[in-house]
Amino acid sequence: MLDGGVAGWLALGGLFAVVGLVSPALTRWALANRPWCSTMAGMPSQQTIAIRPGGPEDTGAVLRLLDGATAWLVARGRTGQWGTARPSTDPRRIAQADDWASDGGLYLAMFGDRPVGALVVGAASDYVPPATEPELYVRLLVTDREHTGLGIGARLLEHAADLARSRGLGLLRVDCYGGDDRALVRFYEGCGFTATDSFTVTRPGLDPWPGQVLIRRLA
Repeated sequence: MLDGGVAGWLALGGLFAVVGLVSPALTRWALANRPWCSTMAGMPSQQTIAIRPGGPEDTGAVLRLLDGATAWLVARGRTGQWGTARPSTDPRRIAQADDWASDGGLYLAMFGDRPVGALVVGAASDYVPPATEPELYVRLLVTDREHTGLGIGARLLEHAADLARSRGLGLLRVDCYGGDDRALVRFYEGCGFTATDSFTVTRPGLDPWPGQVLIRRLA
């Protein structure tokens, strides 16, 4: 959702926060042109993006996207979300990517033959308040910053909504980093989500990690 889960340090015990990576300028544009996801989904450039199911062979692609997203955040001083380490060098994160790629909930956005975004859907993680009705949960959303402007995150979020509808579910949830300027929260709100529960993850030796749950009701 160019970015929603907790920072990468949560490895096997939780999820790797949905990656709402969006520039301040794009966030401002999104807020001024709601609903951003449906607006972007109708752009001609969307015709160049295809979405396919992922599998175990796509672990490397997921790690590449996560590495790029982390580097993008670090370059902008936004280290509170995911820290500074490359996920592909952390055995715990590699194992987590393997799990995502193997559990049937991974989808990749493709630009030609290149994966430029990843979506993981499934059950909510145990660090967020449980839903009170059947739902689909966005566990990961990450996009390739070299392809900004194609609406990749928006397209993947709409795919998640379509998956939920196809399963007879009326609720789509996501969580994201809620710290700093809350740009990710505003991004998801621009995509039709509504902020609900805030939460904090305590981390030994590190600052607490502030998170925000958001929901989207599906017609």
